[in-house]
Amino acid sequence: MAAQQENDARRYCAQPPQRIPTLPSDLSLPRTRAILANHAKWVNGTQLRYSFLDGADDGVSKAWLTEVHNGFEEWESLGIGLQFRPEDNPAESEIRIAFADDGSWSYVGTDCLGIGAEEATMNFGWDPTSLYGKATVRHEIGHALGFSHEHQNPFAGIKWNEARVYEHMAGSPNFWPSETTYHNIIRKLSTHQVTGSKWDVESIMQYGFEPGLIEQPEAYRNGIPSPLKLSERDKEYVLMWYPRLAPQLDELMPVQSAVLGLGSGEQADYEIIPEKSQKYQFGTFGDADVKMVLFEGGDGQNLRYVAGDDDSGEDRNGRFEVKLFKGRRYVLRVRMYSTWGSGDASVMYW
Repeated sequence: MAAQQENDARRYCAQPPQRIPTLPSDLSLPRTRAILANHAKWVNGTQLRYSFLDGADDGVSKAWLTEVHNGFEEWESLGIGLQFRPEDNPAESEIRIAFADDGSWSYVGTDCLGIGAEEATMNFGWDPTSLYGKATVRHEIGHALGFSHEHQNPFAGIKWNEARVYEHMAGSPNFWPSETTYHNIIRKLSTHQVTGSKWDVESIMQYGFEPGLIEQPEAYRNGIPSPLKLSERDKEYVLMWYPRLAPQLDELMPVQSAVLGLGSGEQADYEIIPEKSQKYQFGTFGDADVKMVLFEGGDGQNLRYVAGDDDSGEDRNGRFEVKLFKGRRYVLRVRMYSTWGSGDASVMYW
């Protein structure tokens, strides 16, 4: 058992390639940076449902399932605006979890929405109840929140001994082809994809590395221990992207525009209670890139996705049409990528 746990601790998350939006070549640098840094993040206040494609009937230990539940609970317990809810039906889940012998990995943030309803968006390929396995659970959930590998931070200044890295990862227990090693280790993220400039070597999103793989910074030539828990900066960072939600929302009335007044990454939330059952148009106005999502839910604790639009990088404003029902409660959430021009961006429904 000890030998197996030691072997698992040398295995790494093999994150699938992330979807990077194709943006117009003449898009301004501030807009490009804001879109690339924000595009995989969820609208704050989203209730993410997760389900298991493998369960006790498939030979998966109840302790394994419990540990994954614990991982979601730990992230949520930080007081973030996102909520995680277990769901029996995989087709109704944003996050679908398997325990296949296929390594451990997760799609990043909203990339999960582009995966087939019967396919896994997250996998655990080794025991999640060991000390290293618990860290792996938190790491993969970090990807599902929209976070990338910390050691690929372009500001980390890591110079790899590339030949040794490729050789090391091609051997046991990972057996990675060179493309996987490049994508998950050697490749640096674009400076447009990250916010801030500090490398958090203690982040749960950081790999541990054995001696001889890193040439610079010199302090890490003898390796990096595998982080086994969320770092203080992890906690600060996730609360920056997903802050605690306000207990009360402003009500948005029909045909009355609301000025957003948001900076990049910020969000406005509105309550809507229609007086008539009919189709309504929702739209933003002004020079802005936004992600706009409408949810339905009476008590605010079980919000169901209704409709949404993302106009980032396009020469248009966000728009969608949807039928609302008299007396029901809806929540409109508008997350800002960037604004430009002289006018204030606003939102309205009619």
